[in-house]
Amino acid sequence: MKNVFIYADGACRGNPGPGGYGVILKFNDSIKKIKGAMKKTTNNKMEMTAAIEGLKALKEPCHVTLISDSNYLIQGMNRWIHVWLKKGWWTYNKMPVKNRELWEELVNLSKQHKIKWKWIRGHSNHPENEMADRLANEAIDELT
Repeated sequence: MKNVFIYADGACRGNPGPGGYGVILKFNDSIKKIKGAMKKTTNNKMEMTAAIEGLKALKEPCHVTLISDSNYLIQGMNRWIHVWLKKGWWTYNKMPVKNRELWEELVNLSKQHKIKWKWIRGHSNHPENEMADRLANEAIDELT
């Protein structure tokens, strides 16, 4: 299996408001950039959409390191998802899981790959994270 790095970031102007996502895929010396936007969304949805679009871009099963500055996304996939699946998409405090359709899509895409979900601090001069953030904001600019 190929070793691929996915750097995913979302942005939103207002929450909800216009939002965008940016993705950097790195395999060896190859880099692919993906971006997109929605007119009315939330920051968490854009963070998740960035990860989804990055995983969708893979053409075969891979070893993936998916890197994001979204604690919501990374904690969700590393810790919370197991409880949500066990409890039928309900949280510890008996509330329905928000953004369930996106979580379900991430779970389904994750079955195709071996993924390590890694959190990094946002806006900390990490080159690929900064590039993904720029792509997300460019997508919003192009939308409006």
